[in-house]
Amino acid sequence: MCCFSGAVESVSNTQIFGRLSGKETQFVVYQMLYESKVKTAMILPIPTASNATEDSVNFFDLKQYDRFFGDLHRAFPPLTPPPTMSRRVDSSVAEPAMLKVQEVGDFVASVVPSVGDFSRLDPMFSIAPETWAKIPIYSDYSFVVFQLDKLEGRPHPMAFEFKTRHSDKIFFPTVHIHDGEVHSMEEFDHTLFCQHAGFDNVAGSYTSKMDLQTDWTRSKSIAIRTVDLEKAAGIVAGDLLLHRKYVRGKQPNEDVFANAFGNPLTIQRSWPRYLVSLSPIVGIGALSMAWIMHRRNQRNQKSRSSS
Repeated sequence: MCCFSGAVESVSNTQIFGRLSGKETQFVVYQMLYESKVKTAMILPIPTASNATEDSVNFFDLKQYDRFFGDLHRAFPPLTPPPTMSRRVDSSVAEPAMLKVQEVGDFVASVVPSVGDFSRLDPMFSIAPETWAKIPIYSDYSFVVFQLDKLEGRPHPMAFEFKTRHSDKIFFPTVHIHDGEVHSMEEFDHTLFCQHAGFDNVAGSYTSKMDLQTDWTRSKSIAIRTVDLEKAAGIVAGDLLLHRKYVRGKQPNEDVFANAFGNPLTIQRSWPRYLVSLSPIVGIGALSMAWIMHRRNQRNQKSRSSS
């Protein structure tokens, strides 16, 4: 789910994609179902690098790729996912230069470099400073704001790339603020996707179960098999697997990080696991063969000497 500038009736079926670019940036794609009685905006805190500006974020228009997450799901077998849930919430609730706005598909989007810069945004699409003060970790975060032009529905995917402070973590914005309050626990209804070569390097052969090395479920094929890379505008790496995780039910109200390892783009080909597991046997066999060859050479030398 996400943070809304106004009270919303319900939010469900949130889907988020994250990938480190290998160039000190991270991609995020976000989509959800929502219902609101008032005009509102979705606000996503992001861990930008230090001294962030409005130029620290680059937006992508995925209006023509509404099936983005559907194509990610197609890389996995057709399993019945856990049921979605929605949370009903109460609906009560010298001038600095205004922040620039951009048209991104159906959205009017803005970048808020810091909490203090919300004063430069239309109050209708802001969250009060005292609310952000309840989440101290965001004191040096930046924020992306997507103004929603409808009161309900499933908008097309929201996509952006930001300069990240983390080179070894993939960030997923999952903190909930739906009624102007920050609750310690919230109902989650999330499907998370990520890509990282480090995950691919250690993931075992395909199985529909969670991989023990990554704690994510790997796709059956690489992304190019199911994703329209042209429409994805460089956000998805076609030669990498996709990794998926469901986050459902009552959870701590905090963002999710996926710890990564190694270069995010470099695949390191290695022996299949079954060969690695047989390596002690292979080693013993090699030593036995060497001893046999040594004994044979000794006999041949003795035979030549006696003749």
